[in-house]
Amino acid sequence: MRVVITGATGFIGRALCRALHKDYEVIALSRDSNRAAKSVGNWAKVVEWDGRTTGSWIQQADGAFAIINLAGENVASGRWNKAKKAGILHSRMDTSRAVLDAIKQTNKKPKVVIQASAIGYYGSRGIERLDENSTAGKGFLADVCRNSETIANQIESLGARCVIIRTGVVLGNGGGALPRIIQPFRFFLGGHIGSGRQWFSWISLEDEVAAIKFLMENENLQGVFNLTAPKPITMKRFCRKLGWVIRRPSWLFFPGFIMRLALGEMAGEVLLSGQRVKPKRLLEAGFEFKHIEVKKALKDIKSQKKKS
Repeated sequence: MRVVITGATGFIGRALCRALHKDYEVIALSRDSNRAAKSVGNWAKVVEWDGRTTGSWIQQADGAFAIINLAGENVASGRWNKAKKAGILHSRMDTSRAVLDAIKQTNKKPKVVIQASAIGYYGSRGIERLDENSTAGKGFLADVCRNSETIANQIESLGARCVIIRTGVVLGNGGGALPRIIQPFRFFLGGHIGSGRQWFSWISLEDEVAAIKFLMENENLQGVFNLTAPKPITMKRFCRKLGWVIRRPSWLFFPGFIMRLALGEMAGEVLLSGQRVKPKRLLEAGFEFKHIEVKKALKDIKSQKKKS
């Protein structure tokens, strides 16, 4: 059975290709086929794609078991100017529309389409407990998530099951947020950003990949699912636990106004705000998390890095 993945060279995409390649024919769509071949070549067949049009990959989509759309520009890679915000928005909207158009043109529809979204959908909500039934929030990221989800919601009318995954902060080796968070700790400059009271809804890379596979293979599951660990934590407590695991102090704090001066709107939406999210539907569906407590996740991540 064939699984087509966009964003396959990203942090989650690489891990997903590796997890699926023994049981599925994995097709990795990428703008740079040479780079993709080096990244996932052992686990997937690489097909070049511009990220905007249906192009030559229609034949891969036709009769596929699943299409998993993970594509999107990194939201936390620098200050948001007009061009950066346009890149974040269009990288998601264009790929979502292209996936929708590809499905329309197939003779045999895929069994399931999994569309990546994020918990940024909920906006900054303080201590409010959020699940899949919670309303959309306000802000740039909430608008981006809502717009891409609106496109994905048209998929079921074409005859394919659709799953939307609202992912939290993914923790693991080799990418994502954790290496950047750890860096100041290594120089004994670890600590939280802002008040530290903002909620940090996380998930281990291992659970993220397992959850995507679980949702892909369970044909009775559709709609929105939060992909976050059952026990979110405040940023201050997270930094303390991280310091304990890597044996470095968490004693500094970086004032919010300095982060806003340095990084502008991005700091306000990504670093200084948070969401207290629960994976209600995933738990109700019977998914079993390997990592419920963040300390256990961090210890396992550290152990895996030593082995690699």
